[in-house]
Amino acid sequence: MSADQPAPAPAPEEAAPPARPAVHCCGREPADGAFARPLHLAIGMFDGVHLGHQAVIRQAVEAARAADGHGAGVLTFDPHPSRVLFPERATPLLLPLDLRVARMCALGVDHVFVQAFTRAYARVPADGFVAALRAAFPALQSLHVGENFRFGAGRAGDVATLCRCAAALGVEARVLPREALAGAAISSSRVREALAAGDIRAANAMLGAPYLVAGRVVAGNQYGRQWGVPTLNVPWQPEAAPRHGVYRVLLRAEPGGPAQPGLANYGLRPTVAAAAAPLLEVHLLDPADIPGPGQPVCVALLDFIRPEQQFPSTDALRRQIAADLAAARAAWAAIPPADWPEL
Repeated sequence: MSADQPAPAPAPEEAAPPARPAVHCCGREPADGAFARPLHLAIGMFDGVHLGHQAVIRQAVEAARAADGHGAGVLTFDPHPSRVLFPERATPLLLPLDLRVARMCALGVDHVFVQAFTRAYARVPADGFVAALRAAFPALQSLHVGENFRFGAGRAGDVATLCRCAAALGVEARVLPREALAGAAISSSRVREALAAGDIRAANAMLGAPYLVAGRVVAGNQYGRQWGVPTLNVPWQPEAAPRHGVYRVLLRAEPGGPAQPGLANYGLRPTVAAAAAPLLEVHLLDPADIPGPGQPVCVALLDFIRPEQQFPSTDALRRQIAADLAAARAAWAAIPPADWPEL
């Protein structure tokens, strides 16, 4: 090549075949053969596993149960694509992966497949997406998505693209309209907004289940015990945090302890000793099974009672706690245990 000839342009970077997703067995079928079995697959991020997500997943389960020997699965992604493509403005998740998988399994699927989302995976063209799925799941029977599903490099693929590509490969594609609540479409973004506003009832209504906190109890500073309201302290910093304040809650010690009603404060405790990181403090109203430090617990946020605030004195705080406890006891007294939500 002479010096005055321009260098050839570099060849465009091609998308490598995506790595096979990890498989989580939901306890119904062994992981062996999960990829080869005739499969009806729901696809999506499914953050929060809200009512709209549940409808898509249940449709895949119904399709599988209608055919002997067929399996139902969910294909989800980790991390969230925004964390890879736009880390400076990554979407805060409603649920960590383990809780998301557990909620999907509870809907009746046999396996949850978790696709590692990488920059290489993001380069898979929309027209090659279904072919890549067929390569990973040779006996793929049907795909199930919501109407706003987008996929492929640059989010170029929509449900019309999906249906066209699936039909070309002999795979059925089913598209569900979005679920609505109070006249507006349910979305993970809307759930996040409700949490941030302290509208936990709206968030739970969209989720179709209580918003859950999962963590481990740690030793506290004993302020509550000195005031006659001992608390269980759970450090917890979710990506999509609820509003700081006081909540009516149910707590269950893991694994499999009884659900126990309580009152909780989530926040920085500005009156006593402002903390650097939020803490969930749970007071059990009628404790039957008190978890100790290091024990895992699950806490459901059911009602928002009031926002966290700084009081002029600890005496004022103690009076407010007494009022909060009275309100929580009155609320729980009106709800028979048979009507408590499942955790």
